[in-house]
Amino acid sequence: MADPTGRNGENERKPDGADDANLSARLKSLDARISQASVQRAEAEPRERPKQDSSAIGQAFRYSAEFVSGVIAGGIVGWLVDHFFGVSPWGLIICLLLGFCAGMLNLLRAAGMVKPARHDDKQ
Repeated sequence: MADPTGRNGENERKPDGADDANLSARLKSLDARISQASVQRAEAEPRERPKQDSSAIGQAFRYSAEFVSGVIAGGIVGWLVDHFFGVSPWGLIICLLLGFCAGMLNLLRAAGMVKPARHDDKQ
């Protein structure tokens, strides 16, 4: 089989004890640097993810429920207005739009993007 380096045995160096010692020293140095880097990375990363009141899927269900409940309540109130006052379909249309707006407001409040409603403590 041919030698891929093309040397054919010329000027080959035999490994000796100095090369082994040099290689061992380099391996120990590399191991120490890897250990140091892993310790620094572990210190830089937070140990535990901060826990919130609910998981992501729970928040998604909460946000969707906040929005859908506003629209459904607006639809029910609109249907009742149409039924009792005979202004069909305007009561349903207007109350659905108001329900949509209320659902969006509730959604934004639940997400923390809008300040919660103020309640006066005066009695």
